[in-house]
Amino acid sequence: MINLLLPPALITALEGVFALLITASLTLFILGKRYPQKNWLELKLRIRTWWWIVACFSLTLLGNMTIALVVLGLVSFLALKEYLTLCSTRTADHVVLFWAYLCIPLQYYWLGIHWYGMFIIFIPVYVFLFVPMRMVLVGETQGFLKAAASLQWGLMICVFCLSHMGAVLALPLLTGIGKAEHGPMLLFYLVALTQLNDVAQYLWGKSFGRRKVSPKVSPNKTLEGFLGGALTTSLLGWLLGPLLTPFSPLHAALAGLLIGVMGFIGDIVISAVKRDIGVKDSGRLLPGHGGILDRLDSLTYTAPLFFHYTHYLYY
Repeated sequence: MINLLLPPALITALEGVFALLITASLTLFILGKRYPQKNWLELKLRIRTWWWIVACFSLTLLGNMTIALVVLGLVSFLALKEYLTLCSTRTADHVVLFWAYLCIPLQYYWLGIHWYGMFIIFIPVYVFLFVPMRMVLVGETQGFLKAAASLQWGLMICVFCLSHMGAVLALPLLTGIGKAEHGPMLLFYLVALTQLNDVAQYLWGKSFGRRKVSPKVSPNKTLEGFLGGALTTSLLGWLLGPLLTPFSPLHAALAGLLIGVMGFIGDIVISAVKRDIGVKDSGRLLPGHGGILDRLDSLTYTAPLFFHYTHYLYY
């Protein structure tokens, strides 16, 4: 069921995103005709995947809350599945993995019934205590600590942190403050700034990058890219804030800065995980981008922090 009562500002913002995609597709088509000798395959795959991502994200914003939570729950499922595929799990833990996957619909169900108290402690407290208990009942002690820690970390990053996108969407309903239509606008603001921050850091790094921030973890990340991207995102946050959020100009700029800094940290943390495992990409689910964690790495940090920032100041 499509929600046709969304604010005009959000509709306009989505139209702007689709206009960008149409422009990019037309530009690529023209370049392909003009320079056929060049290999445009990766760029073509990237743009094609962006169409799918934007279509799914639009469905999340335009549909009702149930559809949105189902889509976001599926995102958490795919992220956790990808993470567990990368991490070597013990054969003895297959039953425990079933319980880990079962946490996903429950985590989003708490949002669906607006039970914020359970949403915020379910995985950090109850699942945290339950998982090792269930592993003990399996009876395998070899590699117990590593297996338990890896699974707990995956649940926190892929389910708890990413589920805060749903919490941002449902924030007015969770608190009873503001209108329900403000949730999709806040979620658009969060996701748009996080993705634009990735682009801005890439462009600043390519243009002016000299000093490596963490060469062993992410050799292409530079201090100039980080600072330029964070400041650009702060400026974009300030510009978009009055249209999509209840933020004052100062709070909007600080929200942009928060997303810029934390998005960078989320990116290199997931990069460290991939370096530890010995892979370049987390998967191949998104052609031209890699895996779903490659695309959502920044959001694992920005989503929960943006939620609490907004919750504390306005809801």
